[in-house]
This record gives sequence, structure tokens and C-alpha cells, in this order.
Amino acid sequence: MKSERLKSAGSILRWFWQISKNLRFQTTLNAIIGIISVGLDFAFIWTTKLCIDIATGRITDVSLRSASVVLIAIMVGNICIGFARRWIGALLGVRSQNLMQLRLFRRLLANEWNGRKSRHSGDVLNRLIRDVKDVTDVITETLPSALSVTTRFVGAFFFLYSMDSKLALLIICIVPVFVVISKFYVRKMRAITRDVRDTESSIQSILQESIQHRIILKTLERTGTMTERLDHTQQHLRQQVRHRTVFSSLSGMLISTGFATGYLVTFIWGVTRLNEGSITYGMMLAFIQLVGQIQGPFRDMTKFIPIIISAFTAGERLMELEEAPVEQEGEPVKFSEGAGLRLTNVSFRYEEHERYILHNFSFDFPPGSSTAILGETGAGKTTLIRLILALLRPTEGKVEMYSTNEQCTMNNAQSASGQEKERCNGVAPIVNCELVSPLTRCNLVYVPQDNTLFSGTVRDNLLLGNPDATDEQMREALRTACADFVLSLPDGLDSIVGENSTGLSQGQAQRICIARALLREGSILLLDEATSALDTATETRLLQNLSQWKRSSQTLLFVTHRLAVVEHCTQVLQLTKQSLHPSTQ
Repeated sequence: MKSERLKSAGSILRWFWQISKNLRFQTTLNAIIGIISVGLDFAFIWTTKLCIDIATGRITDVSLRSASVVLIAIMVGNICIGFARRWIGALLGVRSQNLMQLRLFRRLLANEWNGRKSRHSGDVLNRLIRDVKDVTDVITETLPSALSVTTRFVGAFFFLYSMDSKLALLIICIVPVFVVISKFYVRKMRAITRDVRDTESSIQSILQESIQHRIILKTLERTGTMTERLDHTQQHLRQQVRHRTVFSSLSGMLISTGFATGYLVTFIWGVTRLNEGSITYGMMLAFIQLVGQIQGPFRDMTKFIPIIISAFTAGERLMELEEAPVEQEGEPVKFSEGAGLRLTNVSFRYEEHERYILHNFSFDFPPGSSTAILGETGAGKTTLIRLILALLRPTEGKVEMYSTNEQCTMNNAQSASGQEKERCNGVAPIVNCELVSPLTRCNLVYVPQDNTLFSGTVRDNLLLGNPDATDEQMREALRTACADFVLSLPDGLDSIVGENSTGLSQGQAQRICIARALLREGSILLLDEATSALDTATETRLLQNLSQWKRSSQTLLFVTHRLAVVEHCTQVLQLTKQSLHPSTQ
């Protein structure tokens, strides 16, 4: 998969600040603990110097016992700090990751549906799991560590400067070299890391699809094909990781050489000064330790850089998930009585360069009517349903929901496009209209053509239709949908439904989906090939049950190829495949 254009560092940092709102408590705790740890380390260096100078007779006004007690207290403090850091990571780390994952999950479900999947579900899952973890780790762990590392560097420099200014300035000369190397390193590693992440997403997509459709692969005898495809992608990932490792290792070797040189200079400097008698043994030991405290932060930065780069890449990928516009939010527009649908001069195409699925199309579904929607494949039946559900917006024209009942409640004064409500030109003297939007979706009951049961129990699936449904209401819905076979199962409503409705036939799963829809209150029932998996006798019984269940004001739309459905409808809509393209208008 081709990498998307890299975003600017500024935009990513602003996004990090925005999403860190719920993570700042853990970040602050870790930062405080890190700074305390740095203070204890400096106290340890000072105390060890003091102990050595007492032991060698350079200091006589402090007892060795008192200094040893302080040293032991510092060591105990370090142990307690380490214990606190582990507990904070264990108790708050998962919470932080869950909060971010929940935020992005909620946003994904609220995004507009554009009719074309831009990303594979395996790629999205990889982002929600792997990328979320990288981002939360860098905010709650890496950034506090970077703060403590910076504090350690500044403190160690001034500590060393107070004892030997020339040595401190000599050691600090490594900083400009480190900055120059890091600038090139970061730019190169960001591009490499992005490619690695995209390939990892491709691997997850292959694994997910192959496991989900393994029966198809078996019957087509193409399990070997998918295995080869996975192996090829894995080899590509190995090459990318090898390239990243070589680049990182060479950069690390160059920086390590600088660190080793710094230690060597410090050791020679200290030995020379010790031989001259200008420093004590304690100061010599403090030199070595402080140089470690100065160079240690740079070594830590070389470890932080790949982590921060990975987090930047993860942030880019998560930002891309949030770029899709969110559906309109607000108070639902509920029709208290029956509602109809009216399409006026509706045209729709998915892309500008593609043909029109619907062109200058007008039709009326009056309240209380039953309509069979017929047409060849590609004629626009499913697209029509999606327009009614407000999953898609017309390219031209308008889709309206209306009621001839004056009690229709209009709780929202504006449509999704911000236009004011309009009066429909209907036969009834008073007709209330609302442009179809996500806010009118509360009036719709939808049964898709695909199997849409979730893993869990039958009860879990039915409660998605109405969380407040009683057992009696669920049984009645099952009977109406000809799914009363569930009641004869050993576990009844608590019978387990496996992934992809494992354990149920397609017809059984379809009928449970219909029962779930019947539990949802709505003025308009949309069934998209909802009887395609049923035998003729069951289909006839189901249609008869729906006719008895239907209220006089309820509107039914059947997308179907089955003639038996037509016999139970008051009108028929025949769609034909459009041949219009942008160039032929």
C-alpha cells in the first residue's frame, strides 16, 4: 500500500496536545516521579563522594556512619520510586490506552459513510490497537522520561561545572554534533517507519480476510495462494525492517563512538588532575558519575528517537481516521405517527467521473403504503435505500420524509444542509416535511441483505433493536419473523450465536435479523432482500405475519427479486440501470 503524504510536525504536535487531555494525570505523575528520581541520583553521587572523602581523611567534620545512613536512605528511596513507577504504569497505563481507543472508536462510528471503503478493516484495526498503544505510551511514558532526562542533563552539567568548568564545557561540545545527526536521522526514520507500519497493516488485512473467508479459500482450493501472498508481504516487511535496523545501527554506532570518546577524555582528565593532587578521589569518582549523567541523557535520546518517530507515525495514521467528516448531531426528528417518503428529481453518483446510479428520479412512498422495489443488478435499489437512510446525500434533488398527521413533532429546525424546512406539495391539506438526514433515521427500521448478527447470544442481538425489550416482546418478534425455532432451542433466547452466525443457517440468521428490526420503533420499515434465504413457504408465512403486524400508518419498502413479495404490496417501483455518464449529460 502506498504511503500517504507525511503531515507537518506542527499539526501532529497540536493533535497530540488535543488528545492528551485525558492522559495528563498519568503523564504528570510520571514526570514528578522522574524528577524525584533524578534528585535522588544526584544525592547519591554527592553522598558517595562524601563517603570516600571521609574515608580518605579529606573530610573530618562528618562521621562515616551518618553519611552511610544517608546513602542507605537514598537507595531505599530509589527502590520506592521504582515500585511507584511500576504501579502507575500497571494501573493507569491500560486506562489511558482504553480512553484513547474509546475516543477514536466513537469517532469512527460517528463518521459519515461515503459508500466506498477507503481503508481495509484490517488496517483500521491495526491503527486502533498498535498505533493507539504507541501514542499513549509516548504521551504517558516517553515524554515524562524525556523531561526527567533533560532535568538530569542540566543538573549534571551545572554539578560538574561547579567542580570543574573546563571539563563540563569540553563534554558539552558533543551537543551540536548530536543535533546535526538527529535532524537527518529523524527525517529518514519517519519515512522508513511509515512504510513498515503500512506493510504491517497489509499483513493484518490478509490474515483477517483469509481467516474470515477460509471456507471460500478451501472450496476454491486457493489456500496456497493466500499463503504465498502472506509470505511475500512478510518478506517485504523483513526487508523494510532490515533496512531500518541497518540505518539505526549505523547511526547508533556513530553516537556511541562520541560517548566513548567523552568517557575516555573524562577518565584521562581526572587521572591527570588526581596525579597533580588538584582533586580528591571522591571528586574523581564524581567526575566519572557526572559525565555518565550528562552523556546518559543523550544515550537515552537515541532510544527515545525511534519511539517518538513511531508515535509520530502512529499519530499521523490516527489523524487520518479522524479526517472523515462526522454525521450531523442534534435532537432526533421523530414522527409521532406514520411517515412517508418522497424523492424529487434525485440524481446520485459515487464519483464525478462515474455514471449516475439514479438520474432525475422522483417517486412517492405514501404513509401506510407497501412498495416492492424491483430492478436488475446495478439499477440502484441498494443506493436508493442508502439515500433514504441518509448514509448518502443526493448529488442533486432532495429526499424528504413527511407526514399527513398534524401531530408530527419537529424537534429540529434545520436539516443536515442547514436549509429551513419546506412544505411538500401533497394532496393532503396539511403535510409536514423534513429533509432526510441522520436526525430522521430514528423513524426507520432497516433489515440489510447481508447477515448482520453479532457474536454473542440471540438475546444480545435482539436487544440491539430495543435495549428495553422484555422477554415477551422478544418472543413475539421472533414469532412474527418466523424465527420461533429459537424458542425450542435448549437455551432459548440465551442460545449462542457464533462469528458470522456460526451454528445457524442463512435463513435462520435472516429471520433473527428481521425479529431484531421489529423490536425497533419506527414509521418506515426497509427490507433489502430480507427474504432471499427463505424457502417459499416460510417467505409466504413471514409476509402474512408482516401484513398483520404492520400498523395502518406504517410504510413498508421491500427491495426484492421475489415475485411473492409483490403480491403483498400496494405499489411497485421498477428501477432500470442508468447509462448516463458525466460526458453524456
